[in-house]
Amino acid sequence: MNDRAVPNLPSRDFDVTTAFYGAFGFEPSYRSDDWLILRRGEIHLEFFPFAELVPEDSSFMCSIRVDDIDELYRQIERAGVEEKSVGAPRLHPITLQPWGHRAGFLIDPDGTQLSLIENRAADSA
Repeated sequence: MNDRAVPNLPSRDFDVTTAFYGAFGFEPSYRSDDWLILRRGEIHLEFFPFAELVPEDSSFMCSIRVDDIDELYRQIERAGVEEKSVGAPRLHPITLQPWGHRAGFLIDPDGTQLSLIENRAADSA
């Protein structure tokens, strides 16, 4: 197995989290009362229960790096997540970022920001 790091993110309700991420391809690979792991290909997101979380106050975040950012973004849009500037869940459009990558942003129902970043050939060399 390759070494890797996996984000641990909060969830107020594992059923809501599973349904939200499941709408664009994440499937549960583990679930207990205390832990949830969702997987989409080689992307793993792990969740812990945090019933008292206030989404508007959340500072949790992680990055998801994919080869086809446009397809992932379309899948999230088709799942009903809208582009808007406030509220959760929401999407921010894919643009060329000042740091040189194309990226968009997803805010999940718990207020976690997921930076959706396009892989570049130079990044994997």
